[in-house]
Amino acid sequence: MHKRGILLTGTLTVSIILTGCMQGEQSIEEMDPPQDAEEVNNTEDTPSSSEEAAEDEDIAEEGNAEEEASETVARELYLLDANGMVASQTLELPNPDSKEVATQVIEYLVEGGPVTSMLPNGFQAVLPEGTEVLGLDLQEDGTLTVDVSSDFENYEAENEVKILESMTHTLTQFENVEKIQLQIEGETQEEMPVNGTPIKEGYSRANGINITKTDTLDLLDSQAVTMYYPAEHNENRYYVPVTQYVEGENEEIFGSIVEEMIQGPGLNTNVTHVFNPETLLTDTPVLENGVLELVFNEGILADPEQAMISDEVMETIVRTLTEQQDVEAVDIKVENVEQLVNENGETYDEPVTKQSFSPTEKL
Repeated sequence: MHKRGILLTGTLTVSIILTGCMQGEQSIEEMDPPQDAEEVNNTEDTPSSSEEAAEDEDIAEEGNAEEEASETVARELYLLDANGMVASQTLELPNPDSKEVATQVIEYLVEGGPVTSMLPNGFQAVLPEGTEVLGLDLQEDGTLTVDVSSDFENYEAENEVKILESMTHTLTQFENVEKIQLQIEGETQEEMPVNGTPIKEGYSRANGINITKTDTLDLLDSQAVTMYYPAEHNENRYYVPVTQYVEGENEEIFGSIVEEMIQGPGLNTNVTHVFNPETLLTDTPVLENGVLELVFNEGILADPEQAMISDEVMETIVRTLTEQQDVEAVDIKVENVEQLVNENGETYDEPVTKQSFSPTEKL
């Protein structure tokens, strides 16, 4: 199949042990952090001493000479789309001289802040206007404590979880950041200030994003899996992460994920259903050396005569399954088809990786 590259994602180390439970989603089995993300070795804190100031100077060790030489750097920001769903957009932000990258990405989530002139069509910032970052504290257990000003409290109750999802997914793009904990004016919060969402244990990607509810699955015997579906606003096309509950264990989970993707996320998520109704997975998925092999019937093809699979179908499958532990690439095969091609007629000669769709992404 056609060689495509690998999207990197990650987690950052920290030492705050949090207790308590999240409402509903906190019981979800911990999902893996984004694969191979860039590393943040330190975090900004209020420079009340020379030692703290020194930490500010070392907030992120990028180790990338080309990035350091450039005036801008691509960052993933999780913003609100026109349908009120949290989705990532890759924006070119100024390359901070002091490497205060974690502080910078939070500041670019603030309404009326520096992101305003850069917002993609249909998107808006999620943090309340006037919110300031007062300090960051990176612990060895992967918890990043974020201290913000009291302006943070000025949001509508219905946006509370969206704010948590936005901050969490934006900050966990940095390697070794497992989860975030919130402080307001230096006071650690056990729950969110407006609608009372419990956050005593912190908030991580395991809590999900744009969660779809279901009455048909036994949540105790299912896993929360984040799937990616295409969406569009005017000419802006992007992918929305949606957390769904899927039954299955170990390698059985891959088949369950594919079947759930084929069915789609439901009617209330405002994303595009890209699979033909005739699409079937005809063999048990096999994971070997980081490559997940999937075998479908010809129903997956957009053009059976040309053996063409649509780009959106391929990207939906690859983005979703490479979020799973140990899956680095996906090798899609179709029964009775020798060679698959994309919409441009290019052959898939090698397994497909996420970076082939988003080469500038840092997650």
